[in-house]
This record gives sequence, structure tokens and C-alpha cells, in this order.
Amino acid sequence: MRDAGGSAVVVGGGIGGLAAAVGLRLIGWRVTVVERAATLADVGAGISLHVNGLRALDALGVGAAVRAAARPQYTGGTRTPKGAWLARMDGAALERELGTPIVGIPRAELHRLLRAALPPDRLLVGAEVTSVGHTTPDRLTVTVPDGVLEADLVVAADGVNSRLRARLFPHHPGPVYSGSTVLRAITEHPVDLDSDFEITWGGGAEFGHIAFTDGRAEWHAVLNSPPGVRHTDALAAMRHRFADWHHPVPELLDATRPDAVLHHDIHELATPLPSFTTGRIALLGDAAHAMTPNLGQGACQALEDAVTLTAALATEPTVAAALARYDAERRPRSQSVARAARRAGRMGQQLRHPLATSLRDTAMRLAPSGATLRAILRHADWTPPALG
Repeated sequence: MRDAGGSAVVVGGGIGGLAAAVGLRLIGWRVTVVERAATLADVGAGISLHVNGLRALDALGVGAAVRAAARPQYTGGTRTPKGAWLARMDGAALERELGTPIVGIPRAELHRLLRAALPPDRLLVGAEVTSVGHTTPDRLTVTVPDGVLEADLVVAADGVNSRLRARLFPHHPGPVYSGSTVLRAITEHPVDLDSDFEITWGGGAEFGHIAFTDGRAEWHAVLNSPPGVRHTDALAAMRHRFADWHHPVPELLDATRPDAVLHHDIHELATPLPSFTTGRIALLGDAAHAMTPNLGQGACQALEDAVTLTAALATEPTVAAALARYDAERRPRSQSVARAARRAGRMGQQLRHPLATSLRDTAMRLAPSGATLRAILRHADWTPPALG
């Protein structure tokens, strides 16, 4: 709102929720972040941030700190299990085109930098929101174990399994299993790598890595799998599955502690939501548009959400007008990116039949040299709205 800011409760302390809180504080709002986990997401592996995510972080005032902690991705691309290149990534060309390359950073470090932009007393950790109601049509109440918070706005950033989304849209089918599961970890010590970022596609499998500034790396393995399958020794299972894949796949696995491996099934909102807002509640990030990770855009879209919501609240005359603008600007774009990510998975990691994978690989090898750059630009070339 153009005059004095209001008060907001952000439900969920992930990347999107923290970014929204940072943005709202920038425009003078009083914000409380409520996170039901005992700690604020100091877990996870690594993340690649495309230029749209970095521009969003710049708008929030934390872009410089993130860049300083991240490693630019100038070299890498897509390979076959035997190591042949299908497509090369030219980070320098991307930097010339958009002013920055993609960067890689541990998720925990990104969370720490976002938290550092908020007063500690604005983070309510280990608390679950049990209900959201109204005291007046323009005033919300958020019930937590220790009492009731009042706010002009609630931001539902509580993830793919959002409880608030389920309450707001009881007839929506909710998240569905994508058909793929992901195992990932950060290596215990530095690894000798030839590139900053790689993915390798085999039949029904992908293995990739993101290099960090300290020489360590994040690796991920995405596999076609029924949901709920787990391994007694996940690291041993990955060593067996990728034993004959090219360098540095075995070396990355050998540099990993068994207890560092995370394993999650990948769920998405395959049925798009009809709206990202209900009354004075706005859905953001995975709660609004959970997508598969095939384009590396999940966190970047959440950061875009945060900046767009902040800008709308800063410049529109009422909360209602701001939320209408937020929905109109964010829903078409984020849902389009989610569809593109789903298609990318089906044509990439999820392809299993040898003939299909051979045709895909041939098409990638024959693609013009700038095809990879254009594919990245299609989703990453986004300009943040002004915050005032």
C-alpha cells in the first residue's frame, strides 16, 4: 500500500517465505515468519540460481551477499553416461547476454543469508499454524501454539504439501507423484572437477553436480521409481547404480558420507491452481506452483513470487488490488514454467527406451550451438518490478 505498511504473517520459513518476509520489511511492513520445523531449513544440498533468481535477490537487497558466497557456473553441460558431450553450457555467453552467469550455492548458505536480513525475533520456529480466521473482513487471525497473531495479510509459503492450500482449495487434487525420486548430498571434502555444473542422462536416470566455492560439490541422482522406495544404504545403492558412469560420478559418491544422503520423492502440482490468492491470503512458492526440478527454476520462481508480491503491496492502493495484481502477474508465468519443467523431464531424465534416448541424444548433438543458451534465456530473462 502506498501509505504506511501493514502487518503480515508468513507461514513457512523456506526460501520463498524468507524472501517474502525480507521484501515486506523493505517496504515497511511488520512481518512474522512461522515455521513448524524445529530449525529453519539448515538442511538440504545445493542449488543453482539463474539470473531471474539473482535479480529477485538484488531487488530484495541480498543479491551481492549471495553472489559473494556462490560459485559462477561458466563451464559444464549435458553428457552421456560414457562421458560424451550432448550440449555445452557457455556461462560467459550468458553473462554477456544478461549480466550474470548462473551460480551454485549450498541451500543452507542461501537460507542463512536470507535469515540475516530479518530480525531474529521475527522468526517463530517450531510452531505450527493451526487455523487462520478473521476478526474483521480486513483483519486476519493466525493461531499458533502460544497464542494468536493478527495480520492484514497471510502469505502461505508452506511448501508442496501446504496445509493452508488444502484448506483454501479443498476440491483441488493437491500434489501428485511425478514418477521420479531424487537422492542428493554435498561431498565431505573437495573433489577434482572439470566443470562447474553437469548433468548426465541415461535411461530413466540423471546424475548431476554443482561445484561450490570451497571445492566441495553437491550431487544429485534422479531416478524413475515407484513412490516410497527407500534403500538400507542409499550411498551403496547409488555406487552400484552409477558404477560405470564417467568421471567424476564415482569420485563424487566416494567423497560422500553415507549419512549425508537425502532421499525425497518428487511431487508437483500437475493440476494448476485457479488462483494464487483467497481473500487476504496469498500462496507463494511450492505452495502455489510446485514443479519438477528439471529446469532448475523452483526456487527462482519462489523468489520472483516474493518480489512481485512486495512490489504490488508497495504500489497498489489496497491489499485487495495488490493481491489481484500478484495473481495476474505470477500465475500465468509460474504455471507456464511448471509445464515446461514437466516436459523437460519427460524428454530428458524420464526417457527410458534405448531408441527414445538415442533419438534425443542425436537431436541434442545436432542442435545449433546457441540452443542451450536460448533455452536458458526462455525462462530466466525476467526483470523484477519496482518496489516503489
